[in-house]
Amino acid sequence: MNKPQKKQRLSVYLDPPIMKALAEYAARRDHSRSLVAEAAIASFLSPDAAERQEAATTKRLDQLDRRLTRIERDLGISVEMLALFVRFWLISNPPLPETTQAAARAQAGERYDAFVAALGRRLAKGPKLRQEISEDIDP
Repeated sequence: MNKPQKKQRLSVYLDPPIMKALAEYAARRDHSRSLVAEAAIASFLSPDAAERQEAATTKRLDQLDRRLTRIERDLGISVEMLALFVRFWLISNPPLPETTQAAARAQAGERYDAFVAALGRRLAKGPKLRQEISEDIDP
């Protein structure tokens, strides 16, 4: 009858941050550091480790690609919205006479401060304009 092979001892030197991460992970999982290290080495040496790592990397890249696409779409909407607003404002507001420009500048400063405060409140609390615009809009 064959005896089960006894595990062999291996001594390794780890950098302190890696050792700390190993100890914390083992404690969270309620496993020994040796068991966690053995599983990590086995995973690293397994023939399908490269494929698993590639699959995980591909999944992460796909997530980043979707986020980047969403950011590009949101930025395009923002630029078009601002351009449309400026065009509409310039068309609908005639220039002011010289006599009222000073008063208008003072009032514009107050209105701008109120706008910035309202924008800050909306960004802090709530719903974003991009959340109100349907995802189904064709480019």
